[in-house]
Amino acid sequence: MAMVMTGLPGTSAPAPRCVTGFQIQVTHHYPPPGDTSCSGVGCCRTTISQGLPAYGVQLKDLNQTEAAYAGKGKPISSRLLSGAAFIVDREWFTGINVGAMQNSTFGDFGSPYRSRRSSPKVTRVPTVLEWWLDVKSDRDLVVLDPHSVSGWRCMSLNSFAANIGGAVNKVRCNCSDGYEGNPYIIHGCQDIDECQLPVYPCVHGTCINMPGTYRCATKKRIISLPGLITAIAVTAGFGLLFSLMGAAKITNKLKQRRAKKLRQKFFKKNHGLLLQQLISSNNDIAERTRIFSLEELEQATNKFDHNRILGGGGHGTVYKGILSDQRIVAIKKAKIIVQREIDQFINEVVILSQTNHRNVVKLFGCCLETEVPLLVYEFISNGALSFHLHGQSENPLSWKDRLRIALETARAIACLHSAASISVYHRDIKCANILLTDTLTSKVSDFGASRSIAIDETGILTAVQGTYGYLDPEYYYTSRLTEKSDVYSFGVILAELLTRVTPVFSSHSSEGTSLASHFVSHIRDNRFSDILDAQIVEEGGAEDAEVVARLAEACLSLKGEERPTMRQVETVLEDVQNSRVNLSSQITRVNRNATNDQPYKGSKGGEETRLYSLEKEFIESSEIPR
Repeated sequence: MAMVMTGLPGTSAPAPRCVTGFQIQVTHHYPPPGDTSCSGVGCCRTTISQGLPAYGVQLKDLNQTEAAYAGKGKPISSRLLSGAAFIVDREWFTGINVGAMQNSTFGDFGSPYRSRRSSPKVTRVPTVLEWWLDVKSDRDLVVLDPHSVSGWRCMSLNSFAANIGGAVNKVRCNCSDGYEGNPYIIHGCQDIDECQLPVYPCVHGTCINMPGTYRCATKKRIISLPGLITAIAVTAGFGLLFSLMGAAKITNKLKQRRAKKLRQKFFKKNHGLLLQQLISSNNDIAERTRIFSLEELEQATNKFDHNRILGGGGHGTVYKGILSDQRIVAIKKAKIIVQREIDQFINEVVILSQTNHRNVVKLFGCCLETEVPLLVYEFISNGALSFHLHGQSENPLSWKDRLRIALETARAIACLHSAASISVYHRDIKCANILLTDTLTSKVSDFGASRSIAIDETGILTAVQGTYGYLDPEYYYTSRLTEKSDVYSFGVILAELLTRVTPVFSSHSSEGTSLASHFVSHIRDNRFSDILDAQIVEEGGAEDAEVVARLAEACLSLKGEERPTMRQVETVLEDVQNSRVNLSSQITRVNRNATNDQPYKGSKGGEETRLYSLEKEFIESSEIPR
């Protein structure tokens, strides 16, 4: 038996043919119950050709017995010819569905076959209808549209025609987005009201329908006039606040930038680069001295708080500071001085950084980021010698402590004068500049007026500077600063230690009496006991005090050439402290030292006076009985 599908007469498409080897009357062969292939034994299939306007189905006996079924005639008796033809989706007609169809077809040919088939009969099959419009033959349903991708649209407005399978002549119509209906009739595509959909499209607003789309409008809020005014005021207030904060921040940044530039300017002006080079070139100096930033010192002194002031003088104010490493320091903030003295500042810092004496206040470093450099010294906690001599100290200094303080101070000044390659003249030796530690060890401080001088020179012309009562008269009248100027000032300190009288005091005859002249006149009139501190007499130090008084008299000589050097002063004080000579020999030695000094001649000839040699001291000491 064969099944043949043919097109209607007049069509040019070839008729597909499906031939099966199933022979009902001769062999009575049925496909096996598990067969799902439809490979030609009792079952065959073929694809319907495209382009057919209609089709027909013929069942033909291989013995040329025909039966036709084209929708008009009736099928022949099943005793003569039996079979079934149907249209089905190609994707569906595979596998188990093929077996189900064969069960439905051959299950009617007797109970033995039906008993072997347990699948239910299939009475319906899925069919896919693929169709489209031909732009040539269906011109009454499509309209040219140059704005469309395919170049066509359908009868209804708001529609478009899409190409099918990439063919330009095959299109299918659809309504545009936002429209629905039948695109093949006029006005068939109608607007969709999105605002009426089950899911409201505008969650935070009001839906407004528009042709082909919709719009979400913000919900209007009814605000009362007072509330509106309040909202505007609050907004304006915040705006003004933020504006002021922004302006303040910008102003602060500009100030910081200007301050940074100014610090850099002062650093260069104060020879910071040169000082950095000098410190880094010497490991010993680098270990003891450093250059501080202004920010570090401001933090250490709480921005130079008034409560941190330790004291002040003619050269500046001293503040107590605490560094980041918890070291307590004294920070000297100098007063405004002339540029000439600022230029010499770096030399003074280098000299002090090179001076490593136990009785000289240590210089930890400096800051060059201010107009006048800042100095950072070690902090001495027990105050100045002037406080213990003339202040309200509960524990007056004993004679033994006074003698030791005088000796330590003399050693420090002598070191500054002669122990370095460049001599340093302090120029402001006074009790207020001699600090005492907790153990009453003396520390010479305040080198603001100090001047350096080459080792081969004996003096320097400079502006007179010092403290009234301690100032060398010869230096005052000649403006020539020598090492003997410090000797004179030290002589005043010796007089203070012996009498506990201030350098300038009020007497019966005068309101501003000089201790120096008053002391010398009493020594020369043999009335020393009248001005000697009674505590020294009580402690049994009168004899040693008379030797120190003769030494002070020599230091207070009006002529610098008649004064001893600080090295000579140091030697005499050492002898007194150690009680190595008796009173007469000590007095003789003091007078001899002053007499042997050569007068200053402005040349190297006076070097023997300034640099008192150890050899000369040894020879003179050997002549004095021990």
